[in-house]
Amino acid sequence: MLIRTLVAPLLGACCHLVVDLDGRCVVVDPGGGVVDEVMAVTRDEGWRVVGMLATHGHVDHWWSAARLGELLDVPLHIHAADAYRLDAPFRTLGPLGDQLAELGTTLGAPARPARVSTFTHTGAARVRVTLGAAEGEPLVLDAWHAPGHTEGSTVYLVPGGDERPDAAPTALTGDVLFAGSIGRTDLPGGDWEAMTRTLGLLAALPPETAVLPGHGPSSSVAVELATNPYLSAHR
Repeated sequence: MLIRTLVAPLLGACCHLVVDLDGRCVVVDPGGGVVDEVMAVTRDEGWRVVGMLATHGHVDHWWSAARLGELLDVPLHIHAADAYRLDAPFRTLGPLGDQLAELGTTLGAPARPARVSTFTHTGAARVRVTLGAAEGEPLVLDAWHAPGHTEGSTVYLVPGGDERPDAAPTALTGDVLFAGSIGRTDLPGGDWEAMTRTLGLLAALPPETAVLPGHGPSSSVAVELATNPYLSAHR
C-alpha cells in the first residue's frame, strides 16, 4: 500500500492517506484545515476515498471529519471508548480545550460527523476495520487498541505491500508513540499504567516496522528502541 502524509494547519497534526493498488483510499486523522488538500490530492491521483479513521478522539485529529464525510459520503471510524469525545471536543481536553477553541476559530467549528462507526477491542488482540464494503471490494486494516494517551487510542497497522506480503507493516501510531517521545498522559482520559502496557506491545513489533506518528517526523521501531527512552525500557 501507498501512504501519503499531509500536515494539518492545526497543531501540525499528520493526516495519512492510505491507498491500495486499486486506488481505494482511507483518510487517517483528518485534522483541522486539511479538507481542500485531501480533496485535491485524491481527485488529482484518481483515488476513491472509502472511509476515515481516527487514531483517537482529540479534536485536532478529526476536526475536518464532518466536512470531509459530507463531501465524500463516508463515515468516520473510531474506537468506542473515545467516541464520546466527538460530542464535546473541547470539554474533554481540560484546560487545553479552551486554547484549542481559540486557536481554531479560523478553521470553522468542528462538528460530530453525520456518520460514525465504532469498534471495540482490548489488550493485544487486533480487529479488522473494513472500509467501503458496500461499494465492492473493501480496504481492510488491522486496528490495535493502544490506550494511555486516551482510553480509545488506536494504532493502525498497514500491510507491508501487495508485492511483498512478508514485509513489515507500517504503524500509524497517532499520539501514542512519537519519534523520540510519547504522547501525554496528563490530559483527561490519560493513564500512565495503560501507556506502559501499550508501549510493551509496540516494542514487540518487528524492528523494521515503520512508525508514522500523529505529529512530527516518521521513524521505525528499531530506531525508537535504540533512541527513545520510553520504548527502549521495554526491550
